Amino acid sequence: MKATERVRLGRTEVEVTRLGFGLAPIGGLFTAVSDEVARAAVETAWELGLRYFDTAPLYGCGLSERRAGAVLSGKPREEFTLSTKVGRLLVPGGADTQEFWAESSNLTPVFDFSYAAVLRSHAESLHRLGLDRIDIAHIHDPDDHFDEAVSGAYPALAELRARGDIGAVSAGMNQAGMLVDLARAGDFDCFMLAGRYTLLDRSGLAELLPLCREKGISVLAAGVYNSGLLADPKPGAHYDYAPADQALVERAVAIRAVCERHGVPLRAAAIQFPLGHPAVASVVIGARDPEQITDNMQMFEWDIPGALWADLKKDGLLPEEVPTP
Repeated sequence: MKATERVRLGRTEVEVTRLGFGLAPIGGLFTAVSDEVARAAVETAWELGLRYFDTAPLYGCGLSERRAGAVLSGKPREEFTLSTKVGRLLVPGGADTQEFWAESSNLTPVFDFSYAAVLRSHAESLHRLGLDRIDIAHIHDPDDHFDEAVSGAYPALAELRARGDIGAVSAGMNQAGMLVDLARAGDFDCFMLAGRYTLLDRSGLAELLPLCREKGISVLAAGVYNSGLLADPKPGAHYDYAPADQALVERAVAIRAVCERHGVPLRAAAIQFPLGHPAVASVVIGARDPEQITDNMQMFEWDIPGALWADLKKDGLLPEEVPTP
């Protein structure tokens, strides 16, 4: 499968490349990134032919949106697809240090899934990006705000879609259960599922992915390295933003050993695995510099023999019923 292949989301006219560029790292995720390096990363993705970019107001308190927009605003608008998120407003009163974000800001993210806040968030994102539209709007992490997301955020996004201001309505979460509830509560075009359909965590397969397949909702698989453990499994490696426990490290090491027997990097298996399910349209991977985005592309297009997936199942590292590429 080619990383640059385009696929349509749900019943919409919105298309994404099979590999998407997650822009959280250029917002200074964990470590600072200069404007120059961030620009080079986005330009490299463009040169490689990637045309789906995902950002959010949360990422560096607007820094990711501004850095992405500095490049994308100069590209032909009809040639790329951009998503951002709603559910957090950026308000004055920042701090020198923020959770996860290394670069200081004079803004602070505040949860707000109300109708008015979502319309405001959309307008402010356009301003930071320097663009006249976004293509996909994700309701961002409504874990503790389900009712407000359904009564406020979703109607606002549905209105933007009806007006043609956005092309697709989505939600992005680190859990599958609430996405199931949202799929039943509204007319969603796609979902971004982070970390819940990977070589280590396949909880999205139990109910969400079959439901999305049934309803024609496309899934954008993110967090496929589970915060790093599936990129480089070793003691102290992160799993879902915290140090992984020993059992998970051992399982990741065992998966890597099977990959090595077939001459395949673990990263390649991790990045390609979600596309075995027909509901998954694209895999979205973060990168902070040109080297990382280039590596993502190479891993996505690495030739993986079917015997590797068969051996993972034979060794009990993947259930027999799990679909593989």
